[in-house]
Amino acid sequence: MSTTAIKTCKSRRVMGVLVSSIGTAIICAGCSANGFQSSAQKWETYYNPRYGFEFPYPSNWTSLAPPDNTDGVTLVSQKNQNTEIRAWAGKELPELQNPETIKQIDHNFETAQGISGVLIVEAGQQISSMKLTITHKQVKYHWQGQTSSKEFKDHYRLFYYIAKQYKIR
Repeated sequence: MSTTAIKTCKSRRVMGVLVSSIGTAIICAGCSANGFQSSAQKWETYYNPRYGFEFPYPSNWTSLAPPDNTDGVTLVSQKNQNTEIRAWAGKELPELQNPETIKQIDHNFETAQGISGVLIVEAGQQISSMKLTITHKQVKYHWQGQTSSKEFKDHYRLFYYIAKQYKIR
């Protein structure tokens, strides 16, 4: 790959992060905490023994059949099967990326445990989601909450709370 192609690729990544950040700010401005209080909710904790990550989830959510490789989990809301939380992990593959760019991007979110990651909110016409990606000790961790775009404002605080409580042992 030529130097020009690498620079173009890096520029596109940075531009993508900037556009995503602006979109996140616009979406978050319209989100409310109506109906969400973490202390009023009964919680369970999902723990992945293969990769050592965990996070809380509402106790009335149901787990779908796990993948054979035990990389993660999909949880669905009892109230709406289209509202779900997914989490998985895998060994990080080496990529041709600038470590300085990665370091800057990784610092847009920090869990309550103090681990940095990338938190992105994607607003679609049908589905909207919140995605957390953490790279820690050569493992890439992924967490995602998604629901219909119409209901996203009602789930934003729930998804944010869960992402904030995400832990790596």
